[in-house]
Amino acid sequence: MKINVFGTRGFPLIQGGVEKHCESLYPLLSSAYKMVIFRRKCYVHSEKTYNNIRFIDLPSTKIKGIETVFHSLLSTIYSFFQRPDIVHIHNIGPALFSPLLKLRGIKIVLTYHSANYEHEKWSFFARNLLKLSEKIALTTSDAIIFVNSMQRQKYDQNILQKSCYIPNGVNIPLMTDKTDFLASWDLQKNKYILTVGRITQEKGFDYLLSAFDKIANKDFKLVIAGGVETENRYFQQLKKNSSAEKVVFVNYVYGEPLAQLYSNAAFFVNASYNEGFPMVLLEAMSYNLAILASDIPGNNALNLPENSYFTTGNENELSDKLQQLIDKEPLKIKYDIENYSWDKIAKQTIDVYKNL
Repeated sequence: MKINVFGTRGFPLIQGGVEKHCESLYPLLSSAYKMVIFRRKCYVHSEKTYNNIRFIDLPSTKIKGIETVFHSLLSTIYSFFQRPDIVHIHNIGPALFSPLLKLRGIKIVLTYHSANYEHEKWSFFARNLLKLSEKIALTTSDAIIFVNSMQRQKYDQNILQKSCYIPNGVNIPLMTDKTDFLASWDLQKNKYILTVGRITQEKGFDYLLSAFDKIANKDFKLVIAGGVETENRYFQQLKKNSSAEKVVFVNYVYGEPLAQLYSNAAFFVNASYNEGFPMVLLEAMSYNLAILASDIPGNNALNLPENSYFTTGNENELSDKLQQLIDKEPLKIKYDIENYSWDKIAKQTIDVYKNL
């Protein structure tokens, strides 16, 4: 079975939830599935190869609002002439040109990660274009995978009949005793709060910083692990409004350095305004960290203990909950993450392909 995939910047080692999803999922598929992954050339910095995957690196741009549209058009045109059995599109924006694929009789699988038009960063025009893309994506897709069951329930019976719920997964945590990366940033075990995510407005870093600034215990630090792409002005504002001694921006990290951050954090915070199904929370759960999370549908889908949630955007409530966890001995919590195995998710995805 020949399957083309686009809607991701690519992998390996490219920042983003969709990127991590694809990197975890597709290498698990057997050689019976000939995968072609379209990557955005300007993000590719690794020469790693996989037995069942062929990468096609197409020209791209990092200009916000143009990047996805341009790459999706090129990927659609390439697939139109190549004519695979299935095209698997990740998220609604990249599906804008999917009617061209239907003209060639190509089956389409859509993975609906999040309602991108809800993100604050988009202009009025961009939001409406994304809403149009959503309508096209839902209409032209032969099968739809929702990573968030609550998002799926918003649609009518026509969508429900051709869709299913398959959540994001989490890899087995990399346990480590090393602390050299921590030492390079002057971090001490159980003396910092960790948050992970790309530096964008929807992640809520601004009010998280304000909440952190109000806590009484000044021995603690806040570590923000995430890279900057198009939101450089927002990033500079965050740095301006934070103490360089107490707020540590470590950029995008992975592998051993990220494992060190998770293994030694006092607890984890996700202050997002919008998430599809947050893989960073799954990662924090795999390391048995206590968690504070905004009460958005994507975070609520993980059914954390009630006291783990706070009202989205409420910096006073968040500050109080940060203080409560800081005043306690660091907690290690055993979460049930059995349903988030990538092996299980790979089998469910193969079932979707087979049914088409």
